[in-house]
Amino acid sequence: MKTYQNLYSQITSFDNLLRASRNAQKGKRYQDNVVQFNFQLEDELLALRQELEERTYRPGPYRSFMILEPKERMISAAPYRDRVVHHALCNITSPLFERTFIHDSYANRKGKGVHAAILRYQQYARRYPYVLKCDIRKFFPSIAHELLKQEIRWKIACPDTLWLIDMIIDNSNPQEKHIVYFPGDDLFTPYQIKRGLPIGNLTSQWWANVYLNRFDHYVKEVLRVPGYIRYVDDFVAFAPEKMQLHELRKKMTDYLASLRLILHPDKTQIYQVKDGVPFLGFKVYPEYKVVKKQSIRRYKRFLRKKLKMRAERKLSPDELEAGLNSWLGHIRFGQNLRLENQIYRYLWSRGVNLFRHPSGSWRVLER
Repeated sequence: MKTYQNLYSQITSFDNLLRASRNAQKGKRYQDNVVQFNFQLEDELLALRQELEERTYRPGPYRSFMILEPKERMISAAPYRDRVVHHALCNITSPLFERTFIHDSYANRKGKGVHAAILRYQQYARRYPYVLKCDIRKFFPSIAHELLKQEIRWKIACPDTLWLIDMIIDNSNPQEKHIVYFPGDDLFTPYQIKRGLPIGNLTSQWWANVYLNRFDHYVKEVLRVPGYIRYVDDFVAFAPEKMQLHELRKKMTDYLASLRLILHPDKTQIYQVKDGVPFLGFKVYPEYKVVKKQSIRRYKRFLRKKLKMRAERKLSPDELEAGLNSWLGHIRFGQNLRLENQIYRYLWSRGVNLFRHPSGSWRVLER
């Protein structure tokens, strides 16, 4: 496998840091920390570049909070200047790994995403009667640092770049406790192994694909599963017979143990595709899909929050439009016209009128 050297000068270049800052502020331009950073943007980027070049850069403390939907998780937000570094690193290193990923890995990749994964699911659902739906239990808190570093070193051999990667990994804040024993462990092993990546980091989302890349190739090339889709820690496998999926589940479980990961016992099940399967926020059938009720409840809370921020002038019109367009596109993808009409009526009652722009997006008219 080809490895890459001499990457660090590309990562620390001013142009790359400037591009990283523009990417990091998307949807967050009016947050106080972003405004402060952008007020002296050139000075901030030059200082950051000097720290990186002199290896004096140190990540700042995380701000952590719990979310309950779609499931209880701890989210950790890095300081804004650290998020700029994460984007700068991924700008240069992510294309190197992208070439090694299988086609049906859909998270955090250009041209992929939730909707593409569901459309691909429906293609397989029209060919196979049974599907094994899997979910890895406490995935991000379980990622073993040393195993992740080994996977990264299969592609990157630039010492300075590896120093920065190790710095980010080693400074991950403590994640949710999740003690599991695997074959060969002694009493203290789970406590001695450094584990867990902050879910809020761009680097964590990207390294999740790197961590499971060998598993993807194992499923496709060794187990020879033709119908397989993965989105972060959710994945599905199709087969013509139930028994094949029972055997497949056992082999997958054994391989994931080598990565110190386990399948969630309640969320890993075999379904008949004709009955509809919950997958990535939708209930998906071979010929159509609908938004799950949990997603609808979550969206209504999201909408109330956005309208409150708008009333308090904490949200710009552009950001309100972006949020509405994202969710309305999600709902429309789920073919739920009644819900879409309910949202229009609710927005109208709150003084927000939508109209369809010729480009296809929705625009907000204040009343």
